[in-house]
Amino acid sequence: MRIVSGRFKGFQLTAPKAGTRPTTDRAKEGIFSHLESYGELEGARVLDLYAGTGALGIEALSRGANALVAVESSAQAAALIVGSLKALKRNPSWLQQDTARVVRGTVERFVRSSAPTQEDAPSSGFDVVFMDPPYALGDDEIRDVLASLVTRKVIRGNGVMVVERSTRSPEPVIPEGWDLRQSKQYGETAVYYIEQQLES
Repeated sequence: MRIVSGRFKGFQLTAPKAGTRPTTDRAKEGIFSHLESYGELEGARVLDLYAGTGALGIEALSRGANALVAVESSAQAAALIVGSLKALKRNPSWLQQDTARVVRGTVERFVRSSAPTQEDAPSSGFDVVFMDPPYALGDDEIRDVLASLVTRKVIRGNGVMVVERSTRSPEPVIPEGWDLRQSKQYGETAVYYIEQQLES
């Protein structure tokens, strides 16, 4: 697996032998073309939940984001992302202001423990959140994570949540005050773009 485009184009990612379902190149290109067309990535703080190989978060860094937190519960997968980030930080295109780290643990625990305070919420929330959970993860769990990202202000009010699910799964339940801006299908993968409702 390689980074498709941007300043780290061609960077090689190491994937676990089993247990992850990497986003297809077609879906990945569609996701990032969409985000770039709306100017969502430049200077963005990115949260990659159920990170797997870290491909989505690192691709976002390559295309203009400056900060990444990747959350992965598998010890093997998390260790491989750490290795990828160590190599990435030696890349000549790595900038002094860039930051990237891996959190090994469940998404639910991370979201519960990372809520910003009232004072620092505007500056510490994430601009882009990727969610590519296992297809076996229940719809209720997806709903709860999305709701927690909003209520605990882990996602900024002007941010976007990008959710990947099987086309055989129902649409995710959108948190109150947010909208499904767009959805796209790439083979067996459905991608949902969720943003805060515009004030009328």
